[in-house]
Amino acid sequence: MTLNENSVGNKNSGQPYRTHLQTKADLITSSIETRSGFLELALEKNRQATPFITQARALKAAVLTLSHPIDLMSLSTIHTALVTAAGISDKAASHLDQIAKERAVRDFIANFLDPAGADWIDELMYRFLIKRGDTVGGAMRNIGGAIAQRKLTRNVIAALSLANISFKWRHIKTKKWLTGSFIDPDIEFQTNALSWTNLQGTRTLRYNYTPAIVRKNIDLCLLACTPQNLDRAVLDGTLYVALGELKGGIDPAGADEHWKTARTALLRIRNAFSKIDLAPASLFIGAAIVSSMADEIWTQLEDGTLTNAANLTDDNQLASVCRWIIDL
Repeated sequence: MTLNENSVGNKNSGQPYRTHLQTKADLITSSIETRSGFLELALEKNRQATPFITQARALKAAVLTLSHPIDLMSLSTIHTALVTAAGISDKAASHLDQIAKERAVRDFIANFLDPAGADWIDELMYRFLIKRGDTVGGAMRNIGGAIAQRKLTRNVIAALSLANISFKWRHIKTKKWLTGSFIDPDIEFQTNALSWTNLQGTRTLRYNYTPAIVRKNIDLCLLACTPQNLDRAVLDGTLYVALGELKGGIDPAGADEHWKTARTALLRIRNAFSKIDLAPASLFIGAAIVSSMADEIWTQLEDGTLTNAANLTDDNQLASVCRWIIDL
């Protein structure tokens, strides 16, 4: 198949970005949307912290009847929480035997809880929450991407709903494909793939996928295959309809770095597919887009290097891109 053949591999003609972008300035994230994005991250951080706050309250209730810190050793039901409070992460704990964990807890009691005197229970709570805060902080380093994926998923489902196109979605834990519902409010929290059928045939959108041709993880891939053939489709370059980068980080200070990463990934995709005379559509969606980025993205759109692009924080742009995706 050549680059000029009318096939699934080169369905990138026209300028689909013109539907929602008139100038490069339209790509730039406004200060209002930046503030909204930071607020969204704060709310998500609080949501993810809720289980740990509840755990801390349960831990406090379990130890209130104890007279001395050393009495904690007699409560086997809270041993895991004590290990956490002692500063040992879940990952580190998986490499330690029971003796090492118990030694760490005893040292923790002797060095931190005993010196706290009558306030030892409060000290225990603080230490537990500090360590769990590290866990939340680690998760938050990747939460921008997760929020972006959820937002795109919900908008794709909305576009399918308006077009009255039924869909299926893949449960991220069970890996089972389920019949989708347009009014289910939680699908985007539980899936990493969607599938539907349009005039061209069956399409499957997969997040964080590694095409054999590229051999690197790609944020989103749209393939001309059924869900049942998804695992085999990874090897067939002719089935790739579109590939793209999705960057959900909202901090303007990191915007250029996100674009640098995405630009490198998109170049790698183009080079890999060009070697087999294929040119699937390419897409960039970002939450934090500053002026210098917008200049480069617009240039790539205008010269055909990039097929489509949108600002994740702009509802109209995102809706337009999702209509384009479901029609490919």
